[in-house]
Amino acid sequence: MMGNIDKFPKSLKKTVRYIKQEATREQLEEIRKIIDYAIQRRNVTLD
Repeated sequence: MMGNIDKFPKSLKKTVRYIKQEATREQLEEIRKIIDYAIQRRNVTLD
C-alpha cells in the first residue's frame, strides 16, 4: 500500500514511525482528523 517513503520529507517519516510505534488509539484518531483536514484544505486550493 505504501510506496517508497524516502521521497517524502523527514518530518513525514518521523510521523509515520510515531504512528506505528508509540501513538495511542486516541492520538491516532486525532492525527487522522488533522491529516484529513489538511488534505481537504489542500484539495480545495488545487481546484
